[in-house]
Amino acid sequence: MRKLVRAAALLMFTAGAVLTTGAGAQAGSADAQDAQDTYAGCRSGYVCIYPGASWNGNRPEATYYRYGVYNLRNQTGVHRVFNNQTQGATVQLCTGYDGVGCGAKMPTWTYWDVNLTPINSIRLAP
Repeated sequence: MRKLVRAAALLMFTAGAVLTTGAGAQAGSADAQDAQDTYAGCRSGYVCIYPGASWNGNRPEATYYRYGVYNLRNQTGVHRVFNNQTQGATVQLCTGYDGVGCGAKMPTWTYWDVNLTPINSIRLAP
């Protein structure tokens, strides 16, 4: 009876290892994880600004990570603003410095092509 139990346990362990290895080869690799965390050069948890109304070859010109207000400098014309933050965090574009005159909250995993000429700061919030 003990031999039968050991054989069954070994079979279950081996089958589990094969299934885990097969799944890991497709979705568990470091490259796949990086691809899920980064989009268009913008890492997960960040707000990114791109020059022009495009992904600019996946090269943001500015990135912001911590919650708070950031004053913008020399941002004129249309730019792509991408909110790649997580857990429902938002970003607002504000016409005044220091987070004054903020507009609508941009939800996560959203981008807007917007004229930043009248925008002087952005606010990242949970």
